Order: sequence, then C-alpha cells, then structure tokens
Amino acid sequence: MKSCWDRTKVLRALLVVGALVAGSLLGAWLYRVYRWNTETQELRARLDAARVPVRPQTVDFRELEGLPAPVQRYFRLVLKEGQPMVAGVRVQHRGTFNMGETTDQWKPFTSDQEVVTQRPGFDWDGRVAMLPGVPVRVHDAYVAGEGILHASLLGLFSLVDMRAGGDVAEGELMRFFAKAAWYPTALLPSQGVRWEAVDDRSAHATLSEDDISLTMFFTFDEQGLIETVGTEARGRTVDGEVVSTPWHGRFWNYDERGDMRVPLDGEVAWLLPEGAKPYWRGRITVIDYEFVQ
Repeated sequence: MKSCWDRTKVLRALLVVGALVAGSLLGAWLYRVYRWNTETQELRARLDAARVPVRPQTVDFRELEGLPAPVQRYFRLVLKEGQPMVAGVRVQHRGTFNMGETTDQWKPFTSDQEVVTQRPGFDWDGRVAMLPGVPVRVHDAYVAGEGILHASLLGLFSLVDMRAGGDVAEGELMRFFAKAAWYPTALLPSQGVRWEAVDDRSAHATLSEDDISLTMFFTFDEQGLIETVGTEARGRTVDGEVVSTPWHGRFWNYDERGDMRVPLDGEVAWLLPEGAKPYWRGRITVIDYEFVQ
C-alpha cells in the first residue's frame, strides 16, 4: 500500500515539475515574441512618421521624355498612364538564406517587409530557421536616414546590432533602391532618380537621400523588364571587417500586381573573383500596395 502511495506521490511531483517547466518555456516564448514585436512596431512607427507626400499623385508619361530608350520601354511596360503612384508596400516572402561565409549553408526563411516610397524607407522582418525550433530573427531596415541591422537568436540574444548612418545607412538605402522593381513608380525621375544611358539594354540610375548618393547599374531583358541591378562596391562583412565587393540582384517571373508588372522571384549575390555567391533567394507570397489618394 505504501509503495502504491509513493508512486502516486512521485507522479504528482513529476507532473508539477513538468507543468512548471512548460510554464517557464511558454513564458520565455511569449516574452521573446512580445519583445521582438515591440521592436517591429517601434521601427514601423518611425517609418510612418518620416513619410512625406508623394508628388505627383499619378503617373505622367510626359516625364519619360529624354530618358534612355530601355528605361522608357520599361516604364511603359510596367506602368499605365494616369495610374496612382505607390506610397507604400507590404510584402511577404518565402525562400532560403545562405548563412555560410566559405561554404553554402542554405536555411529556410519567411519574412514580412514594409516599404514607404517617400521618404525612402523600409523594414524587413525576417525569420531564418537555423535549426528546428531555433530561429534567428532579423531586422534589416532603413528608417529616417538610419541604417539598421539587428539579428537576434530566438528574438532574445543579439548576434548583430548595427544602427548608424554612413556606410550602414548607405548599404540599407541600396537595398531600397535595388528592390524598387517591386514598387516601380519609385524609379521615376519625379521621385528623385536620375537615369543615364549605357546601351540599348542597360542604364545607370542615381538616387540621393540626405548626404548619400547611390548609382546602380540596371540591365533589362529581351522584353524590356528589369533583369539585374547591381553595383561595383557594396560593403560585405568578412571575418568581422567590411570589404567593398561587387554585388547584384536578379529578378524574374513578372506578373501583374496592383495594375503594375512586378517580379515575383529574385536572387541576390556577391560577385567574387571565383564567381557569383548567392546568399538570398526568395519568392513573393503576398504583396499589397498603398496608393496615393
């Protein structure tokens, strides 16, 4: 009888310990979710606070006069005369991210990105599955002239936390500029972009924001759509040091979204002496536009 009672007592104790452990794990999970979501809300509130009105309010093809021929063809393919300008975008992605510096270590990711076209800015909120149940959360952002890169294990333990102007801000503004094929009205001259001819399939584009001025090289495919966008010098972290490295993004699988033609698939790569090293491959799963009203 005593043995039966002892077993019952032990079982009850184990159940209590299990409940305490489960409660602690749940509490830790809820805390990291709350902490990360709070940071996301703060970043996006700053993004919205930095907005300025988009002018003009509608697409006017008269501003295409004098642009390089491939640039004019591109805008006429992806936009419609008189349609409203894009003020903001909400994009969700699914894909893989290469976490390896010397060898490929592709890990699945999902992300949610908010973009504001004027003043240029974005917040990319990514979740990279390093191991089952062990995500790395990433904020990659350009907000009110500040570049932000924050990577956190489980949303609790910071791995990288950079928030600055200068090279950090330049690298993040470059991301905004390179991904503008998703919000093509932001590439129009009226939005501060200067285009210069290279040849019938390519052109240089320059965007200035505060004391940052970026020039990127755009190529167009046989249809006239943006195929690649790149630069000869973007900061790449190697062994803790930032090394200027050629870089480009590649886009394909265009489809109509929000009365515009935008790419649904993309890849980003460093262009190393031994060849291209892709580190991001993604597909848009949801894209919602906010238009000027």
